Amino acid sequence: MTERPPLHLLVAAPRGFCAGVDRAIRIVELALERHGAPVYVRHEIVHNKFVVDALKAKGAIFVDELSEVPDGAEVIFSAHGVPKAVPADATSRGLQWYDATCPLVSKVHRQAERLVATGRHIVFVGHDGHPEVIGTFGQVPAGAMTLVETVADVATIAVPDPDNLAFLTQTTLSVDDTAEIVAALQTRFPAIQGPRGEDICYATSNRQEAVKAMAGRCDAVLVIGASNSSNSLRLVEVAERGGAKSLLIPRAANIDPAWLDGVTTLGLTAGASAPELLVDEVIAWLNARFTLTREEVETTVENIAFKLPHGLAA
Repeated sequence: MTERPPLHLLVAAPRGFCAGVDRAIRIVELALERHGAPVYVRHEIVHNKFVVDALKAKGAIFVDELSEVPDGAEVIFSAHGVPKAVPADATSRGLQWYDATCPLVSKVHRQAERLVATGRHIVFVGHDGHPEVIGTFGQVPAGAMTLVETVADVATIAVPDPDNLAFLTQTTLSVDDTAEIVAALQTRFPAIQGPRGEDICYATSNRQEAVKAMAGRCDAVLVIGASNSSNSLRLVEVAERGGAKSLLIPRAANIDPAWLDGVTTLGLTAGASAPELLVDEVIAWLNARFTLTREEVETTVENIAFKLPHGLAA
């Protein structure tokens, strides 16, 4: 039997599920318990195939648009948030609906409404086409917000009144990239108003900090998450900036053993919509191929929980 090579594994903490994801999944599970299958979900409840498939097995049906939900059914809106027109449409059709929007995303929605009500134009920092961006733009009248994705965008955007601006951000961005974009906005538009608190959510920030803390000690970092998960993609970028090569994988079966050639210290983390079960699966995969030593790199302890929506709370 070939002797397994040694591998030191650094496991980031915090990692994996955040309070918003926990809440969204629980909303689907409780709706199924209360109403029975099927329950419809508009868009992926969270960006993770494993989670979506598990809910499908319990009776959830995922659809792209509300028009695919039959009359009389129950429907749930995803954790990323939806434009105001979606629940309005559901109500007009007499559908029973539950909103699984993360409360931290809802907070940004309310900020956008308040700013527009005071007459300010909003510069929104985010990724074009991401469901959270679409949902946030859908909270205010058309033309009330301008999207910027990069520092370069800041130099070219046209705004109606440079002295009457505010900015908000998507909750799952890179902390460092966003800071650079905000600095560029403040340089070009000195009067621009920022949110009272940080829009980037605690879980996104905490997971990036944990990766920063270990990346400099790693030859490589594995990030468990989906390719359409913004916060997971940002973890790959953070690891690479810290000096480690990094790879995003949905689960253990997607690891190419050749990618680990020459790696003696490996980092492991998971995006906010990846369950701990997938972390355990990767560790088992590694344990079968290496003589593993494991170290937890903990940068903070999370103890946040969000209330369930009215009608599903016990």
